Amino acid sequence: MSHAAVSVVSLLAFALLALAMDRHQQDLFGRELEPCRSRALRIGGWAALLASLAIAVDAQGWSLGLVAWCGHISLSAGVVILALVAWERRKAR
Repeated sequence: MSHAAVSVVSLLAFALLALAMDRHQQDLFGRELEPCRSRALRIGGWAALLASLAIAVDAQGWSLGLVAWCGHISLSAGVVILALVAWERRKAR
């Protein structure tokens, strides 16, 4: 259960961090969001990353929790990147 929670929260974190970037806002929405919204997305993304770290460490301790967390955030970042690439290719058709 903790692996699923860490995966979902870290996926949310990277999605929020991607949405906080001007380039991705332009790609997804066709415009840049207001700076206050971008800042809120960035803060939410970092908070979600910290929450996923807390979940992993709480479930498995510092040694295994950090290792598992690194794996989960790597996978989540890859999924978000692949989703953005797929979105661009789909939009280009």
